[in-house]
Amino acid sequence: MPVCKGFQTDSEMYMKRIITISRECGSGGRTIGRKLAEKLGYAFYDKELIDRVAKESGLAKEFIEEQGEHITGSLLFNIASNMTYAGQVFGGHMLPLQDQLYVVQSDIIKDIAEKENCVIVGRCADYILKDRDDALHVFIHAKLEDKMERAVKDYGFDRDGVEKSLRKKDKARANHYRYYTDAEWGKTQNYDITLNSSTCGLDGCVDILYAIVKELE
Repeated sequence: MPVCKGFQTDSEMYMKRIITISRECGSGGRTIGRKLAEKLGYAFYDKELIDRVAKESGLAKEFIEEQGEHITGSLLFNIASNMTYAGQVFGGHMLPLQDQLYVVQSDIIKDIAEKENCVIVGRCADYILKDRDDALHVFIHAKLEDKMERAVKDYGFDRDGVEKSLRKKDKARANHYRYYTDAEWGKTQNYDITLNSSTCGLDGCVDILYAIVKELE
């Protein structure tokens, strides 16, 4: 069943024109976000956000896709990255490259939220937009066996090591989120609604979120 924090009194409710989707790996959160955006007629940002960050920062898409949601944990990597990239792309600022990437992503996410109705997947968007009354923050989770099956079938994970891979991905996301937000990734209190896609189904999750958004129009 979904868990909602509530929206106070009717007079305090706001139209939810921005939806952020945080998700466990394999839970189907990306698909739910895409389908919800299509149903609402909102812009959708997942790979599209990576493309824009790459264009505005000059960084490789592969680096942004992996490091934009995951902590490297390697001091040597950050030192080496600063020597090769930072002076050229960011005017010599001495922040680690991954921190600079977070700043660029944050600025772009804020710009997108300001300009259009949208669904944004991942990238700490829920925290970055936490002060916006017109944003709905969602977390999608699922049973391990369902995540494993989806990861193998839809994402091409190796079946023999799928459980370990999923746990590693989620741990990296949690570490990244904690590092940049000082909050706990996946904790119910940090979101407006959490949904179990194993219980509700992907389309069921879309219908629930669509109903909430339309109710608040």
